[in-house]
Amino acid sequence: MNNTYQIYLISDSTGETLDRIFLAIKAQFKNIDYKIHTYSFTRTENQILKILFDAEKNSNSIILYSIVDSNLAKYLANTSDDKKIPCFGVLGDLILSFSKLLNQKASHQPSGQHALNDEYYKRIEAIQFTMNHDDGNLVKEISKSDIILLGVSRTSKTPTSIYLANKGFKTSNIPLINKNSIPQILKENPKITCVVGLNTEPERLVDIRKNRMNTIKETENKSYTDLDKIKKEVDEAKGTFKKYKWPTIDVTRKSVEETAASIIKIYEIYKKNG
Repeated sequence: MNNTYQIYLISDSTGETLDRIFLAIKAQFKNIDYKIHTYSFTRTENQILKILFDAEKNSNSIILYSIVDSNLAKYLANTSDDKKIPCFGVLGDLILSFSKLLNQKASHQPSGQHALNDEYYKRIEAIQFTMNHDDGNLVKEISKSDIILLGVSRTSKTPTSIYLANKGFKTSNIPLINKNSIPQILKENPKITCVVGLNTEPERLVDIRKNRMNTIKETENKSYTDLDKIKKEVDEAKGTFKKYKWPTIDVTRKSVEETAASIIKIYEIYKKNG
């Protein structure tokens, strides 16, 4: 018997929302075998029929959908029910509930979250800024940052910066190689903007750096993965964060998303306190 679940993600937009929701659901269950079938920009009954025809041929099919057109969503739900295929909408009830609470009709416009508005352009600007200010570049402009991340090598500074940029935060990140790594502008004004230090356990850092070295087939730089040297690096970084009174986050067992969420909270406190 085939125990692989066929997960059909049907969206009238890009499907990003569904991807994230399914990842959150999947994380709650261990030992689940599945195959994802993604259908984005699904906006006609004919498209839905073709998808359901395929789903009907597979056992253990499950449908998750994000369709804001209420008539099309009903058509999908009713047709799936007729074919005895489990089908779950992730937006319909929420939109209806918010419509009642806000006392206004929803637009039911597909891809509404991708409108080319001020928020969209702010996010694009933040991404461009962050890419230009990665890994200690353009330090003279860091005062224009919303957030500055500091940390020794391989503490997830770049992926965290990019994630924050996608949330609309202009983010610079600066590697702490030694005590001279901190830009003068930060030494003179440690609170010039929201500064956050990232640290991690030295033993974990050894593994990460070794994996990195293997990936790029680098064998010469032994000190980069030396535990004693890394312990010293981490201790010096902690001392630097303490000296300038910068809040710190231990990223050892945190995902980029969790680290970013903590940073955003720190940023909100920083803005609140002026």
